[in-house]
Amino acid sequence: MNEVIRSDRRRFIQISAAAAASAALNAAPSLAAQARAKKRSIPLGFDNFSIRALEWKAPQIVDYANQLGVDLVLFSDLDIYESLDDAYLKDLKAKADGYGIQLYAGTGGVCPTSKAFNNKWGTAEEHLDLVIRVARTLGSPVARCYQGTGQDRTYDGGIRRHMQAMVETLKKVRGKALDAGVHIAVENHAGDMQAWELKWVIENAGPDFVGATIDSGNAAWTLESPQSNLEILGPYVKCSGMRDSAIWRYEDGAKVAWCSPGDGQLDWNQYLSTWKKLCPDQPFILEIINWINDPRQYAYFKPEFWNGYEDIPAKDFALFAAMAEQGKPYQHPADRPKEDLGKQQMYDLERSIKFMDTLLT
Repeated sequence: MNEVIRSDRRRFIQISAAAAASAALNAAPSLAAQARAKKRSIPLGFDNFSIRALEWKAPQIVDYANQLGVDLVLFSDLDIYESLDDAYLKDLKAKADGYGIQLYAGTGGVCPTSKAFNNKWGTAEEHLDLVIRVARTLGSPVARCYQGTGQDRTYDGGIRRHMQAMVETLKKVRGKALDAGVHIAVENHAGDMQAWELKWVIENAGPDFVGATIDSGNAAWTLESPQSNLEILGPYVKCSGMRDSAIWRYEDGAKVAWCSPGDGQLDWNQYLSTWKKLCPDQPFILEIINWINDPRQYAYFKPEFWNGYEDIPAKDFALFAAMAEQGKPYQHPADRPKEDLGKQQMYDLERSIKFMDTLLT
């Protein structure tokens, strides 16, 4: 009984904090015009997953994006909307248009053989049909999605089986994507595919309607240097999920913790220079996920670890291992809020936007 009371109290506090934050944002003077007047060299935005603890719906997030002065917002899941009716989506687009903000649409796993697939939205083809319609209605140039997770590498036929299933699924909706003028932007997600593997999926499905959602943090989750990941995927980029990573050695291999840009090991000047050469017209979308209490462990000094990773190119792994040798454990900034998760995520996102603005303007 006491556990229930405590749970209800925590829930009440979370909702109250989110409501107060939203009210403060709506009352504050907008900095959007000033921020966008800076004329960033690359459009800057964020993924709603960056502030997931606030449990805001799409209209509140659009208001927040306006206060932050970003150029675009990626809604990376379908549950963010209060309705999927065209009328609701058109009203949301009109709201964003009024602020001068571009909306990008997305969803989760669409590979029918992956454990990450959820049939909530029907079959894989029906799921893609839905997100293409949402993207078209919102004026989004992409429908972001992903194949699966790192589990795909080690079970039920390994990563190749799921990559082939992904290609077959994507081909089924080619006509609808082309008719809608929407690229399906597949993410390198949660340790599933390295850059060269996602490139294979794109090229075999058809780059006329399939591109990449490049995720710098997820690159590190596949024993890959984010820089080399960009060098491979750059020509295919249509969407993005950007953050930094801290990578360091421990006795059995390496640990990886995601963090805000500037707090990890990426050389952002080099990364952005490559970006401007390979995908200069594509947006830089922050997906800030600062999970450091339980960093990912990669015990690559143990032979059994390599099940599922046998085909990783030696050169790419060497770059990742070199980052681990040079790295050190990450700690959050001292002034980061200590208790409220929503406030922590807002702090992390806003700090990340300020950092990127120093590089993009």
